[in-house]
Amino acid sequence: MTAVRDATPLDADDIYRLLSGFVTSHRPDRAVFDDATFPRVVEAAAAGGAEFLVAEEDSCVIGYLLAVRMPTLFAGGTVLELLELTVAEPLRGRGTGAALIRAAQARAREAKDVEVTVPTRRAAGFYRALGFHETAVHLKWSTT
Repeated sequence: MTAVRDATPLDADDIYRLLSGFVTSHRPDRAVFDDATFPRVVEAAAAGGAEFLVAEEDSCVIGYLLAVRMPTLFAGGTVLELLELTVAEPLRGRGTGAALIRAAQARAREAKDVEVTVPTRRAAGFYRALGFHETAVHLKWSTT
């Protein structure tokens, strides 16, 4: 059975492994992950500025979700934006990603977020099946 819980510092190795198989536009650097990004994300989640969740089966982390909470003017409150969601490839299609999304949606309701958004190009059908609908095009500008 899959359980969803908050990520902890002890999950770093498992999350890095999943991250390495997830990213398409950036290559993760383990030293940067360990020294900067992972601790900051764990801290932001503990302070309520993010949701950082893991899915586990038999005490093994098989997926994670990272979403950031942003105050907005246009929505009249905070918006929770899903930035990362991945499940170990051999375990995909069994509902783990949906369980992580449902947990994030429940957290958004508790936090009184106005909406949950997700920029995606590869998984629109997955999110539509979970009640999301398209509202905008997502563009980015990179500093590098």
